[in-house]
Amino acid sequence: MASNAYAMFLGCVIPNLLPHIEVSIRKVFGKLDVEVKDIEGFSCCPEPIGIPGLDITTWVTLAARNLCVAEEAGLDIVAFCNGCFETLKEAKILLEHDAKLRGRVEEALSKVGREYKGRVEVKHFIQVLYEDVGPAKLRGYVERPLKGVKVAAHYGCHLLRPSYLLQVDDPFNPVLLDALVEATGAESVDYFRKFLCCGCGVGNLDEEANVKMVMEKLHYVTQAKADCMAVVCPVCFRQYDVRQMMINKTYGKNYNVPVLFYTQLLGLAMGLTPEELELKFNRTKVDPLMVKLNGGT
Repeated sequence: MASNAYAMFLGCVIPNLLPHIEVSIRKVFGKLDVEVKDIEGFSCCPEPIGIPGLDITTWVTLAARNLCVAEEAGLDIVAFCNGCFETLKEAKILLEHDAKLRGRVEEALSKVGREYKGRVEVKHFIQVLYEDVGPAKLRGYVERPLKGVKVAAHYGCHLLRPSYLLQVDDPFNPVLLDALVEATGAESVDYFRKFLCCGCGVGNLDEEANVKMVMEKLHYVTQAKADCMAVVCPVCFRQYDVRQMMINKTYGKNYNVPVLFYTQLLGLAMGLTPEELELKFNRTKVDPLMVKLNGGT
């Protein structure tokens, strides 16, 4: 369904826990020549860690119902969450290659009046920005280049792996997000353990390990003298934004790394103000970054 319009799949985390990120998504995409449309009927993706381990058929059926909703609207899907992206993309591939699974899923869908035809494509929003718009064209939307700003890009696990299924970028040397960061005029800095998981998946089993993974990432981002982090997954965002604040309070740390969803970073470069982007709701204060953008050090 090739088009410059997509069905917007926000998932659960952004609308329910991070509505200010949704504000940045709508305002930024409202300025681009790629239309993202609200589609009635989407549900939880569902998440790609716990449910498939309990019942793969239920997991794929729920994902397939979402794919059906997009098909009926005649639109491909753009996902704004790494987990949602992996679930929907992987479910689509499993339905294409596992006839027995597809039979069980089709039987379940028929009970709710749905039929999966396999026509919808699933993209992550950074694929849309990189492939449909492109870094060069994206620079044309930049009104306030983020010159001198050093950004630590964080891709997240579910965007890149399993790479043989998702095929977004090289899982060992990805470039898409770095290129999009630099399209804003900022510098995408390299840093040690750049591809370390945010730790969310292990959190329910081992809180201490979760905290250590977040602190390790923040340590190396700070060591690289990055002015902020740019993330493309709301779960990763919460790990580094909300948990950074909790770690500072609980463990007596003093991390001061502003964490921005990529559309927030791009929005600043497009000339949107922190007030228009609702950045006051980020738990990690962006004041140091704004001082630098306004000519300070």
